[in-house]
Amino acid sequence: MSTALILASGSATRARLLAQVGLPFEPHPARVDEAAIRAALAAEGAPPRDIADALAEAKARKAAGRHPGRLVLGSDQVLVLVGEILSKPESREDAAAQLARLSGQTHELLSAAVLYEDSAPVWRHITRARLTMHALTPEEIEAYLARTWPGTADSVGGYKIEEEGLALFSDITGDHATILGLPLLPLLSYLRLRGRFPA
Repeated sequence: MSTALILASGSATRARLLAQVGLPFEPHPARVDEAAIRAALAAEGAPPRDIADALAEAKARKAAGRHPGRLVLGSDQVLVLVGEILSKPESREDAAAQLARLSGQTHELLSAAVLYEDSAPVWRHITRARLTMHALTPEEIEAYLARTWPGTADSVGGYKIEEEGLALFSDITGDHATILGLPLLPLLSYLRLRGRFPA
């Protein structure tokens, strides 16, 4: 049986992060109703970190059912602005509205990961990054989206920090992988303890 990690995500960014550190993995995206999970937990008053964790676990749990005996990684990220969770923009207009709300403000990115093995969670972790955006004019926002949309459509907040979006920020606290959506360093530390990371 293969010892490669199962990545329960269709995120090209997460796949690229795992590949860059030489971790053997197989991508098997798990489709879950993220909007329904998020709405249900928000209605119960769950804090953003619990929502991120629940979304990551839902993906890991679903994929684990299809891959018995394998180590399965589920991961998700939420953007929090003054206590409110923002979702991925549904249109260029929505992206412009999100960037306008983030302009001049500090927001948080919470990246969660959950590992499942034999249909049970064996590890979970959440990391946090804080990002402060320059005060942007409507013209700057439109110019940015003219250059980057629809490439940023799959990114909450309407920006990609690994590309031109980095220039939108005046201050960033947190590691790069967290900002990209995966608590990579804690994950690698756990896998190394398990003897699952190549020397």
